[in-house]
Amino acid sequence: MPAQQQPETPQLQPNAMLKYDLTTKIAAYLDRHMIFPLLEFLESQEIYNQSTILNAKYDLLKSTNMVDFANQVWQAINNTDSKNAPGYEQKRTEVLAHLEQLEEETSEIMAMIQDPAVIQQLKQDKAANIQFLRETHGYKPEMLSSWYNYSMFMYQVGRYGQAAEMLYHYRILTTDIEKNISAMWGKLAAEILGNNWETALEDLMRLKELIETRNPATTSHSQQLLQRTWLIHWSLFVFFNHPKGRDAIVDLLFQPAYLNTVQTSCPWILRYLAAAVITNRKRRSTALKDLVNVIKQESHAYRDPVTMFVECLYVDFDFDGAQRMQKECEAVLGTDFFLVSTMEEFVENARLMIFETYCRIHQCIDISGLSEKLNMDREEGEKWIVNLIRNAKMDAKIDAKTNTVIMGTQYPSVHQSVIERTRALTFRTSLLSSNIDKRETELANRRNQLAQVQSGTRSTGGNSGRRDRRVLPSEEVVA
Repeated sequence: MPAQQQPETPQLQPNAMLKYDLTTKIAAYLDRHMIFPLLEFLESQEIYNQSTILNAKYDLLKSTNMVDFANQVWQAINNTDSKNAPGYEQKRTEVLAHLEQLEEETSEIMAMIQDPAVIQQLKQDKAANIQFLRETHGYKPEMLSSWYNYSMFMYQVGRYGQAAEMLYHYRILTTDIEKNISAMWGKLAAEILGNNWETALEDLMRLKELIETRNPATTSHSQQLLQRTWLIHWSLFVFFNHPKGRDAIVDLLFQPAYLNTVQTSCPWILRYLAAAVITNRKRRSTALKDLVNVIKQESHAYRDPVTMFVECLYVDFDFDGAQRMQKECEAVLGTDFFLVSTMEEFVENARLMIFETYCRIHQCIDISGLSEKLNMDREEGEKWIVNLIRNAKMDAKIDAKTNTVIMGTQYPSVHQSVIERTRALTFRTSLLSSNIDKRETELANRRNQLAQVQSGTRSTGGNSGRRDRRVLPSEEVVA
């Protein structure tokens, strides 16, 4: 389970141009198999020394069962095709022998699960399913343990599709809570590595619900915080590949529990939250204010060109600084595995945000000066501004003689103001209701415990003399 063991992170030494690279920070919260795509991306970008990337790959691969792949990387490092990595033949033989053993151990349960007639008779009740299989197909508990080991072995050798399918069936039957949670993490990783984004999003939301409904007896607050941190990092794969992912990441990270996790454990995630808000025109008007507040609050803990762009534009109103940060953002996004595909969209929306903010402050705007602030030449900037005014139906006119844009007076919509003030009312109400329910449950439990203590005292015929008056939970003042 991710919260219990972290893989070794490849230690890459970035050059001066890559001081904003987050690979090593993000890799600390990923399964080792999920780090491979990041290293492949860095290798294709040629921004690190190739030998450094190859050594990082080999450090990850040598602890997996992908022995052939690891041997190929070792040969590339040593520039040879005739020699194999030390211990390669022995480990390959052991992996193949283990595979044959697992196939033999799971042959019976494999036949059960692959039988359509059996699948149709399975129900939601796991205990009933196990009883049915025991009575009709000779099911034994050790079969399911072998199935779990086999599915994890498939993941270790890189057969992610088969591993995801096997873990899905395992979760239908298992009643072991810890292994069920581990299987959920494993299935999510397998779906991500198989690029099955729709299923991965569903598994991500299920895992989130499981984390939020923790059992205080088995999961501490610190463990829950760590699990949320892992979930946030894994979710980047899903949110920046799923068609509706940018809406989902905004919804997730602005929830109080997850925003607190970002601020406490991983402030660098603010880069991805900011990029999601900037490139999401539909959600930007409602999420921008919260984004500005959290970036301003956490500027002491983390800053990069993406967050500094927002800070320059909406905190300092420094348009020259925003222009410089926009240029740097292009370099940062171009070397970020998750954001490289959003670069053009980000630049376009960043220009739009600069234009909108500049227009709110100025009534008469010089097109040449504004084009420069948008990192565009005069002719290109004029065309862009004209098209924007026309398409957005803005109250503005262009004076061709003076080469300026004259903005009309704009008043905020009453309806929009009401929406802005009440948009979080439903969420805050539900949160308050949930907190009250939790408090009432705690008080009820304490009353029961106190009643049991008092009942035990009476039954043992305790001292009938004076007793200290105890304050009942009902007498406490609930904040």
